[in-house]
Amino acid sequence: MIGDATYADAILDRLVHRAYRIDLHGDSMRRTKADAASETPDT
Repeated sequence: MIGDATYADAILDRLVHRAYRIDLHGDSMRRTKADAASETPDT
């Protein structure tokens, strides 16, 4: 969407510089819901 790669790189640099990193542990809720949906028979 941003036409110039230099502008895109600069914007991402600023976003990442101020970002927090959150490490999550444990099972994924997406995987849990997908597994449950695949186990139910289609009607």
